[in-house]
Amino acid sequence: MLDLKEKKIVVTGGAGFLGRQVVKRLVLAGANPDKITTPRSHDCDLRVLENCQRVAAQQDIIIHLAAHVGGIGLNQAKPAQLFYDNLIMGTQLIHSAYEAGVEKFVCVGTICAYPKFTPVPFREDDLWSGYPEETNAPYGIAKKALLVQLQAYRQQYGFNGIYLLPVNLYGPEDNFDPSSSHVIPALVRKVHEAQQRGDQELPVWGDGSPTREFLYSTDAARGIVMATQGYDEPEPVNLGTNHEISIRDLVNSIAELMEFDGKILWETDKPNGQPRRCLDTARAREKFGFTAQMSFRDGLKQTIDWYRQNARG
Repeated sequence: MLDLKEKKIVVTGGAGFLGRQVVKRLVLAGANPDKITTPRSHDCDLRVLENCQRVAAQQDIIIHLAAHVGGIGLNQAKPAQLFYDNLIMGTQLIHSAYEAGVEKFVCVGTICAYPKFTPVPFREDDLWSGYPEETNAPYGIAKKALLVQLQAYRQQYGFNGIYLLPVNLYGPEDNFDPSSSHVIPALVRKVHEAQQRGDQELPVWGDGSPTREFLYSTDAARGIVMATQGYDEPEPVNLGTNHEISIRDLVNSIAELMEFDGKILWETDKPNGQPRRCLDTARAREKFGFTAQMSFRDGLKQTIDWYRQNARG
């Protein structure tokens, strides 16, 4: 197992929702907090090559979490930006890390990289068996290209890069901005604001039939750090819970926990997204001993409680 005590570690996106949890977990695993760097996008734009070179210089480990990411709405509105930003950030940072002699590169990919119609539960070996769901394909393909790059750099240069595929994340401190948030924070905010207004109806995109799997942010961070310390192979690895829930059941669970008793209006003219998502999590368990610990209901409750305590109004 990789000893983190003396390692100089960069966590891109380290000030973000997942990044803050990863930094905490690194310290719990023995990393020196004074040797952890978390570059911020406002003064270190990773789309600029020189910034990637500066970030990688004299570092031992890079954990690449930074991403331009959002829900279906953002993917529909800005597919070109999502493709370019994520591809260029990742590919330049990987190359800069290789040139700087970085010991290990941990790339966090996306569930959106899987084909639209993938046998459920998703196995890593099925990653290339079709085209991703159309609404998030530009983002998913940009992130999947980084897996190819890491495998190529391992083959040609012996560069130790690993690639992780976390399922949809959620938890306290998530992005609750309705223009760019994912489904759980978007729904929590929507219910909260409907309650503030006294609404008796709640419009929700789609028909409620798609299924999703969700991983609590602290579980995801623990999995990422476990892989950083204990996984050094070229094959991608899923991080998830292997628990599938329909959007309809998710909405009902959030409404119940938030005590919203109005009517759910399904906007069937809006997109559903990928029909099903559920991961086979055997490889993470077998290769570095990761299994999720937070129950979904408890995680939802903690997320709702955090939002209510921090929401304006």
